[in-house]
Amino acid sequence: MAVELETERLRLRQWREDDVGPLFAFYTDPVSEGIYGAGVTREEVWRRIAMRIGHFHLRGYGLWAVEEKASKSFAGYAGLHYPLGWDDVEVGYGIAPEHRRKGYAAEAAIRARDYGYEIGIPRLVSYIQPTNAASIAVATRLGAKPDGEFMMQNLRHTIYLHQKP
Repeated sequence: MAVELETERLRLRQWREDDVGPLFAFYTDPVSEGIYGAGVTREEVWRRIAMRIGHFHLRGYGLWAVEEKASKSFAGYAGLHYPLGWDDVEVGYGIAPEHRRKGYAAEAAIRARDYGYEIGIPRLVSYIQPTNAASIAVATRLGAKPDGEFMMQNLRHTIYLHQKP
């Protein structure tokens, strides 16, 4: 079983099939569609969850489902992502619309970043589109600094390099 993490308000846990609905709602939210693109289907979301579960088996870490402890509700995802072909391990995060503006992205990302350095990953980054002001604010809050560019899905992303805590 893969590691699960906690913060004061959040549980970073493994994915379950009942996360498909809330993650689908996340991807079909207008703000999320502006970042990730429109037209995602429930079937694609199921495959994304399966890929995230597989990532844990292949790498020993990955993107966790984020759950608000108080309500036990799905609050988004956060963790460490390193697919084949990438130069660096990414600290990634996305928060469900009903949980935005509570500081959950930073809280979960700090825990994931710290865990990545605890397990010996030498360099952690976040790949962020220049128009994604909310994610830039989170990376900046974590102390990450711009460190070049990365092309992903034909879109330019700024690389934000995370410092060791």
